[in-house]
Amino acid sequence: MPTFRPTTPAGLVQACAAAFEARRGPVVGAIDGADAAHPDRLAEDVASALRADGRPAAIVRVSDYIRPASVRMEFGRTDTDSYRTLWFDYDALDREVITALTGSGVWLPRLWDERTDRSPRDRPVTAASDQVVIVAGPMLLGRGLALSPTVRLTMSEAALRRTTPPEDAWTVDAVVDHARTVGDEADLTVRYEHADRPAIMATG
Repeated sequence: MPTFRPTTPAGLVQACAAAFEARRGPVVGAIDGADAAHPDRLAEDVASALRADGRPAAIVRVSDYIRPASVRMEFGRTDTDSYRTLWFDYDALDREVITALTGSGVWLPRLWDERTDRSPRDRPVTAASDQVVIVAGPMLLGRGLALSPTVRLTMSEAALRRTTPPEDAWTVDAVVDHARTVGDEADLTVRYEHADRPAIMATG
């Protein structure tokens, strides 16, 4: 059984920032977690810590790479399989952020606006030579994306059901099923039942 080392929210930010800082740019990594874990909040804190140390850092939310409503809701608004396979455009995320950043160095912060269901018309951004981009959102791991380093925020099914808003409860099965297929392949695996009491998986 894996063992976990308790830490503080600040300690978790420091550990994540150190993992990104250890890689020379450009770097595209991930903080993978269900919406109930708010991975974008941790990503913002980590990016702020990196910037405070002089490292250019930005975040990309998976929710800003969502597919148009006509595609993701083809089989209904609460279809679990669709949420896992159709809702987010991981191919576009790879093309416009991951491959772009390490190739041309010109990347796109947002692809689609869920609220307006249209393109936000973001301008492409030119990355600094030591740029860090942190991709944050659910079900990122296990898709063959060249993300490094990776942080995985894990929550039990019970915790997910307790903390996910009722209107989004239908997404929990998709997140749980995906997590089971992925295993513990992240560089940092974090037990995140309570955001104020995280614990990091011990590596040895």
